[in-house]
Amino acid sequence: MQVGDAAPDFQVSDEDGRPVTLRQFRGRTVALYFFPRANTPG
Repeated sequence: MQVGDAAPDFQVSDEDGRPVTLRQFRGRTVALYFFPRANTPG
């Protein structure tokens, strides 16, 4: 992948345990924020 490429579809659970897919936001601007797991360096 290169900078600017479309991200592949993936599924995660929201705070209520419901599935959310990236596909649900197609056509909208989405900012993804990834952070390290609690109690890990970095």
